[in-house]
Amino acid sequence: MVNGPCVHRGFSFASTCLKINLFISSNKPVGYSICVTFALKQNRVAATEETRKQFFKKIANSKQEETVEMSFIDHLEALRWHLVRAVIAWVVAFVGVFVFIDWIFDHIILAPSQATFVTYKWFCQLGRTLQLGDALCMPPVDMQLMGTTVSAPFMSALSIAMVGGFVIAFPYLFWELWRFIKPALSPKEIRYSRGSIVWVSLCFFTGAAFGYFMLAPFTFNFMANFKLGTTGAYRYIPSLTDYIDTLTNMILGCGIAFELPVLALVLAKLGLISARVLKNVRKYAFVVILILAAIITPSPDWTSQIIVAMPLLLLYEISVVLVARVDRRRVKEEKEWE
Repeated sequence: MVNGPCVHRGFSFASTCLKINLFISSNKPVGYSICVTFALKQNRVAATEETRKQFFKKIANSKQEETVEMSFIDHLEALRWHLVRAVIAWVVAFVGVFVFIDWIFDHIILAPSQATFVTYKWFCQLGRTLQLGDALCMPPVDMQLMGTTVSAPFMSALSIAMVGGFVIAFPYLFWELWRFIKPALSPKEIRYSRGSIVWVSLCFFTGAAFGYFMLAPFTFNFMANFKLGTTGAYRYIPSLTDYIDTLTNMILGCGIAFELPVLALVLAKLGLISARVLKNVRKYAFVVILILAAIITPSPDWTSQIIVAMPLLLLYEISVVLVARVDRRRVKEEKEWE
């Protein structure tokens, strides 16, 4: 029995293995198979370690060469790892929300349907400050929820965790999307898009907050106090699933709707719209916004409708300003080119 480097058919393995030489009548060693098998196992372990290191480098978002021309398969590989990192971030946020699901359900999900919600107090105080009395005070609401299926509580908890995880991880998800499309942009386009992650995330969170603190309490208050018939035969008890779906749709819908300035800016840079077009259709846009505000607001007075319509009007005006800046920059570049 000898300890030493293994040599087999001209190949020398760096690792040291246990070499057993068995001698028969011809005095020739026949113990090479044990040595080669052990060495191959060592190489297999080394390859596995290298594969594991490469995997964690991909997960850790190690810097990749963006200047090298990539094939279609390379783009698919890059997209795959962007999706893997995005899913991991979403799963981590999902687990974090699910761990605190009871507190989130009691203090965040149910809050807009309770009479003690902060928005109701704010509007009452605002109405009294503006010498409007109780014109902005909404009727008290005390909504009770029911479940119609055995799995409703668990499925509702999963829905809350999925939407909450998406909202929390949104900046990182958009950052991964941005890193994927960035190599296809020109240096000028990259320069114009600086800070896009911050502005897109800010618009999304502002819209989500508007949907939660403004749209949700107005909607639930109106639905809970709406009466059908005078005999009292109908009792309003919404299901848990319907309530959560309505709330999450309003939050995500407003978050996406508040991306209007970003969308207008992108369309303007593509040359599809101009500030002149937005200004010409402004009066029609204002009418549409006021109609939406009247539908959302349960109170018939114009003051509450204007308060609800103000963020939407402000977003439209911000879009006009941003598109006008793009138009001026385009005209300046055309003059320099000439």
